[in-house]
Amino acid sequence: MIQVCLNGSRGAGDGAVVPLSPDALADSAAEAVAAGATDIHVHPKTPCGQDSLSPRVLAPTLEAIRARVPVPIGVTTGAWAEPDPEARLERVRSWRVLPDHASVNWHEEGAEEIAAALIERGVGVEAGIWSGTNGAARFAASPLGPRVLRVLAEVTDTSAETAEETARALLTDLGPAFGRPVLLHGEDGGAWPVLRLAGRLGLATRIGLEDTLVLPDGERAASNAQLVAEGLVQYGWDQRSS
Repeated sequence: MIQVCLNGSRGAGDGAVVPLSPDALADSAAEAVAAGATDIHVHPKTPCGQDSLSPRVLAPTLEAIRARVPVPIGVTTGAWAEPDPEARLERVRSWRVLPDHASVNWHEEGAEEIAAALIERGVGVEAGIWSGTNGAARFAASPLGPRVLRVLAEVTDTSAETAEETARALLTDLGPAFGRPVLLHGEDGGAWPVLRLAGRLGLATRIGLEDTLVLPDGERAASNAQLVAEGLVQYGWDQRSS
């Protein structure tokens, strides 16, 4: 599986190539799926470009993308979108239009409650385990571990020289991860080295403008679709399917 991460916390300052509005996200999602993406991760935005968990923001984004693509769509529940854990939980419980899955960062306060609420509503949970945090240890102790959709192993080391080593250490910390599938990805300078490692290990991965704005050669990416197409090459999907 290759997931496209359409925008993340990036905004207008990162360039017009980053999709922000529901229509722009839907267009970008359709192009990325046509390029080979099989799953979508998106950060719904307010009109001023801020990440939001509000149902009034989430619904039109999901509806616009679903009108264009047939693949699963996931959203963030990151604390930066709603810092107060109780308010974040109420936001999730107030969603009228549900995503197929949502990422829950296990090192954040209130993660267990958010994950339980999502599972109760039939939404798959991507357990976000970040390198450099206590997320792996907290997840190992969680009774919800066997019930998550997959583990989202997030390598926060942005150095191209050390990200692969950090990724391997994170996977070791995760251990069996309750037997759940693992999606491994990096960000910025670590995005491409970690994606290539995921290919060698046969793990699911993701790529998109949330994780990097540039292609492996350092050239600025023109779209999420271009990143997905290059990601398939870097991962080695052609060789695997031949």
